[in-house]
Amino acid sequence: MSDANETQVTLELSDRTIVLIGTAHVSKESVEEVRRFIRDEKPALVCVEIDSIRYNAMTQNENWEKLDIVKVIREGKGFLLLANLVLSSFQRRMGSELGVKPGEEMSGAVDAARELGIPFAFCDREVQITLRRVWAGCNFWSKCKLLSVLFASAFSSEKLSEEEIENLKNNAELDGMMQELAKYLPDVKKTLIDERDLFMASSIWSSGTTMTSGERPKIVAVMGAGHLHGVKAHIEQFEESGGAAADIGPMNTAPKRGGIARYAGWIIPALIVALIGVGFYTGGPDKAGDELVKWLVLNGGFAALGSLLAFANVVTVVAAFVSAPIGTLNPFLSVGVFAAVVQAFIRKPRVSDAQTLAADVCKLRGLYRNRIAHILLIFFLSSLGGVAGNILTLTPAGEAIFKAASALWTSFF
Repeated sequence: MSDANETQVTLELSDRTIVLIGTAHVSKESVEEVRRFIRDEKPALVCVEIDSIRYNAMTQNENWEKLDIVKVIREGKGFLLLANLVLSSFQRRMGSELGVKPGEEMSGAVDAARELGIPFAFCDREVQITLRRVWAGCNFWSKCKLLSVLFASAFSSEKLSEEEIENLKNNAELDGMMQELAKYLPDVKKTLIDERDLFMASSIWSSGTTMTSGERPKIVAVMGAGHLHGVKAHIEQFEESGGAAADIGPMNTAPKRGGIARYAGWIIPALIVALIGVGFYTGGPDKAGDELVKWLVLNGGFAALGSLLAFANVVTVVAAFVSAPIGTLNPFLSVGVFAAVVQAFIRKPRVSDAQTLAADVCKLRGLYRNRIAHILLIFFLSSLGGVAGNILTLTPAGEAIFKAASALWTSFF
């Protein structure tokens, strides 16, 4: 086995040899190292840390051109798409500064395998499933921290040199980063790193057991350096247990809501209806009417404010105000869906918006200029505003804001 500080780990198992190559996803050296190793060693199988959907998105640019943003929003996938874009934007920006596309070492490994007629396998979990599991595994506070980290990284002006990128493959650097992630977002680290370590190890192991080569096969697995030693530990455990890999079926499905979470969407509507009911019980129709108007103003007003902050069209702002109560009372609809759909019809996305989407989300101006990114921003901010309005309705602060808004309205009209 190679030295622990190297980017390659060789596992001499009872029936095969597995070589794990750790990479930095925006490293020229990693791209060259992977291609060179495959061409020199000519392994029996190449496994890569990517899923088929991400690979197709990397190699087939026309996928973005087929994006139907209205369909995405209506299907409730707006947050997932936005998170996916933001998650990749920091890597994309670093890669463009170094002349490397994120994940180029993975596509390079596949290309080298194809050139030599070597079978290859995608050994990572689908990114959409990973994102859903990450989100479902976070409590409210962790979700807030995760969103702040995502957007901070997307708009960060930090630039890393090629030497600093290469240092990311060093164990000392990686251990520090993993410890920091585990301390700040333990739920995210568990799903994003630990679960995928086990998933990839099982995929690599299972791919190797299907080979029928008469000679002792050599398998090469290319992955981010942060997964290297976790995957190694799991494979060694499979070998020690007699060749039984872990069951990755439960990890390969989007989580289902259960228990309280299944009915969480009804909690806010129920509390608001209860607040209006209490108003009727304690003060009659007038009091109930006041509570109803307060909720409509705060819920719709903050949803409209979110749209304003996103520089939405005035018709979209009105749509956000009017539709926010509908989105609140129907948990199957998001407050921001209506505003986003209206904006999409007013400023229809162009093919050029799809082509530059991944790059535009890296820049604040790009979020507003790109029509698809702009729609996603309106969806996010109007949803956030509607949620804030609902919460304020149930608090003394909301009462104070409503009274101030009423006084301002009276003074003008």
